[in-house]
Amino acid sequence: MKLIFAGTPDFAAEALQALLHAGHEVALVLTQPDRPAGRGMSLTMSPVKQLALANGLKVLQPNSLKQAEIQEQLKAVQADAMIVAAYGLILPREVLAIPRLGCLNIHASLLPRWRGAAPIQRAILAGDSETGITIMQMDAGLDTGPMLSRFPLAVGDRETAQTLHDKLAALGAEAIVSTLERLRKETLPGQIQDDSQATYAAKLSKAEARLDWRLPARELERAVRAYNPFPVAQGAFKGEVWRIWQAAAREESGPAGEILRADRDGLLVGCGQGALLLQEVQKAGGKRLSAAQFLQGNPVTVGERFDA
Repeated sequence: MKLIFAGTPDFAAEALQALLHAGHEVALVLTQPDRPAGRGMSLTMSPVKQLALANGLKVLQPNSLKQAEIQEQLKAVQADAMIVAAYGLILPREVLAIPRLGCLNIHASLLPRWRGAAPIQRAILAGDSETGITIMQMDAGLDTGPMLSRFPLAVGDRETAQTLHDKLAALGAEAIVSTLERLRKETLPGQIQDDSQATYAAKLSKAEARLDWRLPARELERAVRAYNPFPVAQGAFKGEVWRIWQAAAREESGPAGEILRADRDGLLVGCGQGALLLQEVQKAGGKRLSAAQFLQGNPVTVGERFDA
């Protein structure tokens, strides 16, 4: 098929690579404008732009798709479909109607569960045992369009947002190639979503990564996994921010926020129910360290407490 591809991060780049490998003609790539990144804050191309240029593809980086001149460029492609994956811009109705088969979104959940910006992290936070990829026919709503195909994936007990992202990126790449192959051969009737079953995956904020030790340890463990690698769970100890990269719930109990044990296995902190064993910790400006390494340079005393 002749395609327009719209996407920005690694998740989208994997899908673009799969479409090229499958032999589709990607006539135009849309991606977010270059952004400052890294310690030097130099302008950096998105993973999708890097891949597109490496393959000699035409790239557009508009700040909006509302301008008539941009829409005329999209019409000129005469694409069979536009594939959208973590693009980051809203597609106006006028754009949705341009490709012959419309715009297809690669969404990282089993819709209608977790519509919105952060479906991977919200699935882990909620303790979901299953998530997946939905290929959806886009409409004017937020992830509300008819579903063309759904590909389930189990969520492991130790899954982080990063590991689950990587699995879903690979699955999304397979899913869009498979769905396009079916569309090439037949008409796929879209399944209307049941709005009564919908949940919303709000965008992540740095503020929510501060752990509330009054919560059950199992909830806090899920938070640590969901916020790895961004925004990273954290607690404050004697006024210093500690970033917590890895932790595990334990059945032991003690006052919320109090250090119950500090040894080579980790820092055991009391919670509202159970306790959380901190296994990998980082101080501001420092390196990620195992608990044993961290305690060598940051001794703590049993009975001390994290700041409220």
